[in-house]
Amino acid sequence: MDVNVIWSYDGGMTAGAPITGGLDFDPIDAARAQWVERDWGAAADGMAAITSLMRAHQIALARVESALRPLGVTFARYEVLMLLWFSKRGSLPMKVIGSRLQVHPTSVTNAVDRLEDAALVTRSTHPGDRRAILVTLTPAGQELAERATKTLNAEVFERPGLEARDVHALLEILTRLRRAAGDF
Repeated sequence: MDVNVIWSYDGGMTAGAPITGGLDFDPIDAARAQWVERDWGAAADGMAAITSLMRAHQIALARVESALRPLGVTFARYEVLMLLWFSKRGSLPMKVIGSRLQVHPTSVTNAVDRLEDAALVTRSTHPGDRRAILVTLTPAGQELAERATKTLNAEVFERPGLEARDVHALLEILTRLRRAAGDF
């Protein structure tokens, strides 16, 4: 099987992800059985849950990146564009971007560098604090954010691969997990 193919939300094949698929067994369930067999049963369900969560992350990210690829933007850069678009003035200090996206300053710098190179944002000294760098969305950046959002809504967010009740249950569970970890 082509390693650049994944199963999509409707059971079809989707190209563009370095993910294999189509196994005739669930490898995570098989790993869980191995945990139990080796007397690690107390950890077996947790291992299966965390491994499944990480695998689901890979699948979801591959779908998002595949939808954004034709627009020339990654999900990380899309998040910066959207954060700026949602801000009252269309601009935010880089430190605030990092804090709200919960990423390292180096990641913010990298994303902003790429967005600036593509003329989607500009960078300037903050007028109220000369030590801070202000990132501002350009009209081209706003237009791309709008197009990317329409694409993601149609191709991913409106059809996440789960029934609506499962989406709500998953969101509730993940929110509890994030809260318990101190994410917010």
